[in-house]
Amino acid sequence: MKKFGFGLMRLPVVNGNYSEVDISKMTEMVDAFLEAGGTYFDTAYPYHGGSSEKAFRETVVKRYPRERFTITDKMPVYMVQKTEQMQGIFEEQLNRCGVEYFDYYWLHALAGTNYENVQKVGAFDFLVQKKEEGRIRHIGFSFHDSPELLERILKDHPETEYVQLQLNYLDWDDAALRAKECYEIATRHGKPVIVMEPIKGGALANIPEKADEILKAQTPGLSTASWAIRFAATHENVMMVLSGMSNMEQVADNLSYMKDFKPLSEAEMKALKQAADIIRSGIAIPCTACRYCISESECPKNIAIPDYFALYNDNKNFKGMVSSIYYNNLALTHGKASECIGCGKCEKHCPQHLPIREYLKDVAEVFG
Repeated sequence: MKKFGFGLMRLPVVNGNYSEVDISKMTEMVDAFLEAGGTYFDTAYPYHGGSSEKAFRETVVKRYPRERFTITDKMPVYMVQKTEQMQGIFEEQLNRCGVEYFDYYWLHALAGTNYENVQKVGAFDFLVQKKEEGRIRHIGFSFHDSPELLERILKDHPETEYVQLQLNYLDWDDAALRAKECYEIATRHGKPVIVMEPIKGGALANIPEKADEILKAQTPGLSTASWAIRFAATHENVMMVLSGMSNMEQVADNLSYMKDFKPLSEAEMKALKQAADIIRSGIAIPCTACRYCISESECPKNIAIPDYFALYNDNKNFKGMVSSIYYNNLALTHGKASECIGCGKCEKHCPQHLPIREYLKDVAEVFG
């Protein structure tokens, strides 16, 4: 359990409302995680429309002594235009979470689009100040960009203690995301890595049948998702692997192999590479459904971008009518893909750097 953390961004919700966390179900999940020896929780200001931090307070802080858990939160740098704004946001997060200090606190989703502003407002200085005050134990940042920018940030800010990276076996050798290079840079700078999106937004829990057969033949009895989490945790400089769990079944499955973690063998690594090659050939839109495109920007047409992308992929893989039905139902309360005006707000917040506007044209061609 030393390497397994509970990500609080895909929690169970009430009646499909992303901003209303199901406290009863989350309580059951939290109890199982802590009973198995887990301690590490990860949240952020925008998760579940602000409800993630509050749900953590209700299910963990109010029910367990402070020494039983650690909590990671993040400064939403995309909201910060002036230095003085950070204090108010930080205090709000402490109040939402119900704690007096954060064990870990990151600058959220650093990338080329916001790094200059982060420098301008002195965001790293703010973290250092709060650490000196005892209100943060450890500081760092989560990152979604190129190895070159990561190198620059770590040279600019050696005070950084940790880096949170997207790392999974599909992105490891990806020419655009370059996860392996980012991991190696963090390692070279002596910064332990916290892994986000090890299952790539759930995509690596539901892979093509041929790929799944390769994994099950190599090591029977393990879930498909387990391969992704174990791959991330196998790397020596990975301190923690986060899983954004949505139900008790996922909690139980993750605990079944992470409570007594065993790194991937050489043969398992070879099988995983074969599976990855098959998976890559079948993904049309590599969206992780993090929802940053709609939660951190305001789409003027209220287009359900990640939902439409998931339906497009489903339609490509299975050629059924169900995806069309779901699309038409969503379009009753959201803008259609064809209604995109090309403003680009969504793309500025996409951690995967996807050409969302172009993909929406593809969706519109299929679904109208």
